[in-house]
Amino acid sequence: MKRDSHNELPLDDPDPIIRVSHVAIRFAVKLLAILMVIVIFFGIADVIYVLYQRLIADPVYLLNISDIFETFAAFLAVLVAIEIFVNIRIYLRGYDFPVKLVVATAMMAVARKIIVLDFAKIEAMEVFSLGAIMLALGITYGLMLRTGKERERPADR
Repeated sequence: MKRDSHNELPLDDPDPIIRVSHVAIRFAVKLLAILMVIVIFFGIADVIYVLYQRLIADPVYLLNISDIFETFAAFLAVLVAIEIFVNIRIYLRGYDFPVKLVVATAMMAVARKIIVLDFAKIEAMEVFSLGAIMLALGITYGLMLRTGKERERPADR
């Protein structure tokens, strides 16, 4: 059963320029999905490479705190790329755009930035800014969860 996806990019628009534009945009989104898969595999290779380099450096098979943080940074970058791919895939399917998933992806990206921060090299304002962004995203996500639960709850009689 083939369903019509991308109602916002219809292929039956009477204007031929708009139709061609919609086809081009759909192709671009599919190309982005393919490129994101490639980025994910390169990211996985980077995680393996970083971990290998850290394990063979003296002292062998021991990781210090900065090595662990570099490994976490590479690992979390792959997870963010996977979340972005999921967003692209959902967009390609033509479902309603999952705002909750986008907010969760943004939270993961900001959390990644916070985890790998070198506090010796940044200013206090950057820390406060990241904290404010994370707080705003957390409140947004919490409100979306609460609103979703209220919609699912049967009406009181």
